[in-house]
Amino acid sequence: MSLHYPKLAYILLWFPEPSETFIFREVVNLRRMGLPLNVYTLYGKRTRWLSSEMHAESAGIERLGLANTKNILADILYWYRKDRAATTCLFRTIPFRKWSCPEQAGENIWSFLCGFRLAKFFEREGIEHIHSPWANGTATAAWVASRLTGIPFSFTARAGDIYPPDGALSEKIRDAMFVRSEDRTNIGYLAGFSDGNADKFLLTYNGVPLKVRREAPVRMSPPFSLLAVARFVRTKGFDVLLRAAGVLADRDVDFHITLAGAGPRALQLKALAWKLRLGRRVSFPGFVPYDRISDLFHSADVFVMPSVVHSTGDRDGIPTVIMEALLHRVPVVASDVSGISEVIRDHQTGLLVPERDYLALANAIESMLGDREAALRMAENGRDLVLRQFDPEKNHKNVFDLYCNAAAGRFGRSGAKMP
Repeated sequence: MSLHYPKLAYILLWFPEPSETFIFREVVNLRRMGLPLNVYTLYGKRTRWLSSEMHAESAGIERLGLANTKNILADILYWYRKDRAATTCLFRTIPFRKWSCPEQAGENIWSFLCGFRLAKFFEREGIEHIHSPWANGTATAAWVASRLTGIPFSFTARAGDIYPPDGALSEKIRDAMFVRSEDRTNIGYLAGFSDGNADKFLLTYNGVPLKVRREAPVRMSPPFSLLAVARFVRTKGFDVLLRAAGVLADRDVDFHITLAGAGPRALQLKALAWKLRLGRRVSFPGFVPYDRISDLFHSADVFVMPSVVHSTGDRDGIPTVIMEALLHRVPVVASDVSGISEVIRDHQTGLLVPERDYLALANAIESMLGDREAALRMAENGRDLVLRQFDPEKNHKNVFDLYCNAAAGRFGRSGAKMP
């Protein structure tokens, strides 16, 4: 008897998104395993900073965006005529929720409206399961489409999409077939928004490409090379890193720090570097595409991830770049935020420091630079952990099996559980 692979819809704001390599890799691997997976984006097309592989995968995606406004309005009317009660009920929910900020409100209201158009697509194309790789706006669209069509949906909870919670998180958890989390820390938190059905929450670690072209030599000779890679946003703590760099400079440590990335806080960070008189000790190369990131790791002595929890609750999950650093055998210093300690175990696979403590961060970096043997031992332990825990073949095969079991009505039995 031939196996039935369910036709799956993934809903994203953008795809491919250069900073979301973990989602891109999941989609690519699930398709390679034979899952018929269609991607739908609520916004337009990204063209900047895509790797060559991302460019190759960017065709054949159904993209909405403002150009679809007329079609969305027509589809709302279609669903109102088809199921007036369900449509009216939906309009009494999402548009009038309390959102944490105007940006989140705008994203969720647009996602809510897009859900009506997506429902029409899914009905026409025979979609059997809807998934949102994020818990906020795109999960709202998945929820609306599911309510209209009866197609089951799920979503993945990560970090800033649930901290702080959006105004419909409880209902989305209630109605989802299952909720995936990329780290253990989130599961207990999410359970507080549910009816106590613990079986609904599944740990599904991301898959990280395990092959690297070459390991970093980690020479640990002056000038020491420090590296940080991330979007320049409020949760990354790069201001804390620059203040730690100022402490190292005052101690006459010979170093150079590379802050690779782009984002809304770029000018603030450059101004802070100037204020701290770091001068040529720091460089800002801008966004580095994924297929060139290995060169940065190869020249690094220590990778630093100084994540912080914002006053709103916004935070990182497990930044993929930490695993990528360890795969290149680069020692890691990171702050103890959210799920980071599931990868960086203090003095075993790297060094952990309290968030926002720039003096502790400076001390940890200096300690790592001062003992190459211990630093390499921790990096090698970390690489072994990543190879075991974030294997994309194993982790994405588990996700593949999850969708197949769910579609076959076996979710909740032993065959649908995640390890």
